[in-house]
Order: sequence, then structure tokens, then C-alpha cells
Amino acid sequence: MTIFQGLPWSGPPPVPGPGPALRAMDRLAASPRADGVIDAIRGTVRRLPLGAARDVLHGRPLGHPAHPLLVQLPIGAWLSAALLDLSPHGRRAARLLVGAGLATAGPAAVAGWVDWAELRRPQQRVGLAHAAANITGVLCYAVSLRQRCLGRYGRGRLWGFCGLAAIGTGGAIGGHLAYRMAAGADHAEPVTALVPPGWHPVEELPDLPEDRPLSGRVGEVPVVVVPTAAGDGAGFAVLAGRCCHQDGPLAEGEVVDGCLVCPWHGSTFRLADGWNVTGPATAPQPVFDTRLVDGRLEARLRTP
Repeated sequence: MTIFQGLPWSGPPPVPGPGPALRAMDRLAASPRADGVIDAIRGTVRRLPLGAARDVLHGRPLGHPAHPLLVQLPIGAWLSAALLDLSPHGRRAARLLVGAGLATAGPAAVAGWVDWAELRRPQQRVGLAHAAANITGVLCYAVSLRQRCLGRYGRGRLWGFCGLAAIGTGGAIGGHLAYRMAAGADHAEPVTALVPPGWHPVEELPDLPEDRPLSGRVGEVPVVVVPTAAGDGAGFAVLAGRCCHQDGPLAEGEVVDGCLVCPWHGSTFRLADGWNVTGPATAPQPVFDTRLVDGRLEARLRTP
């Protein structure tokens, strides 16, 4: 029983678990404490009379969210101001850059809120912390600018460095939101890697639909099948079944004027080619060519 006592352990080294910051983010995503606040803010953002500008703020014309692009302006200005604050001759330029950062923070914030209102609840919880850190940073920079304008450059620099720390914290939370929680990512992008070239039967489709979308499967990929004359002569259109915005089940959506509307957040995709007519989706939905072979529906992923 003691023959191996005292011998060095030669097994695999212990694998470290997630760090405290990651555990905090996971707890935040699972906590419902702020859900009442989230519901109130989300309702307000959705009621904003933005019209067609809402899609622009989502970044639909770009093909990806606009918020990450817009935040480069205030962050770049404030980081540059911090570097100039370390120079004895950079007071005037630093003050100008702090003001420029405050002026450009507004559009970035509006784009962020518009995106945030269409996320899943765990993402919204983390996104609220991201916004709180950024708001703290903006307030610090507002105080910093006032102190600089009053000639109190020491206090202005101090408030500026506090603002940079808050903005940096917000950026770290935003990175977690974007890369770990996939907020703003194209959730349908893997479809092109999962569907081999060529024609494939549409499986798990009990009967060809007559008047409503039905869910099916092409290989490993869920699809939605819709009766339409746009289906390359087969009389059916086939799109990837999970919305590229947030994985919404498109088979539960509604067909309106030749388009399929996602039941979760209202993204609208043209059946003929999968084009995202309206957001919040910023990417088109993968679409399949279709044909009938001996009464059985087959589909082939359409490539550019």
C-alpha cells in the first residue's frame, strides 16, 4: 500500500480554471437583478423615432455593427490626450482632444444602445455593465474638460486618467461581450463550412409546406423551407434556419411581401437571395438553390 509513497507525481499538471474577472462576467450574465432596469431602457431605445437611421446605426450598410468602428474616435482622442498630458507642452492639444472625444462619444453610444436593445438577455446584462463603465468614463472626461477650461490642469489631467481607466474597463467588458458572448457576430457564417458542395436532400421535412414556413435540415445545418416562385423553378425557397443576428428560429417567422421576418428581433430577409432588407441583422442569410427530384426537395448552397 505504501510502495509508491514519496515518489514524485508524474501525472498531468492541474489545469487552471477561469480567472476572477471571467467568473464575475459569467455571474453577471446569469444574474436577473438588473432585468427591470434592462426592460425599461430597452423599451425606451426601441421607441426612439430613428426611422431608417436605425439600420445605419446597426451597421447594416457596412455588413457589420457600426458601434465598434465609431468607438475608435473617442478612444483614440482620449488616449492621445493622455499621452500629451505626460508632456509639459501638450496642455492645449490635450484639452482639444478631450473635447473631441466627448463630441464623438455620443454617436458611438447611440449605436451601442441600438445594438444592445436587440441582444439576448445574458448579453444585455453584461452590456449594461459595459455601458455603465463607459458612462463613468464620459463623466470623468466632462469634469476633466471643465477643469482644463478653468486653468486647473493638474485636476484636469487627474480626471482624464480616471476617465481613461473607466473607458478601458468598459472596453474589456465590451471585448468579452463581442468575442466570448458573440454579440454582433454573424451567427450564420459557419453554414458555408458545414454544407459540402453539390445537391443534398432536405431532410426532416415531413411534407412539403403549402402555406407556411417549415423547418428541415441539409446535412448538419437547420434550414427553413418556404413556398415561393423564387425557388429556382422548384416552387420553394430554402434559407439557413437560424437567424444570422441572434440564432432566432426563422421557421417560426412570418412571410411578408416576399421576405421572411425573424420572430425574435424582426430582421427581414428576402427569400429570393437571403438579403437582409432591414436590421438588426447586418449580414444576409445563407440561401440555397432548390430543385425537385422524384417529388423530393433538394438544395444546394448558393455561393457568390
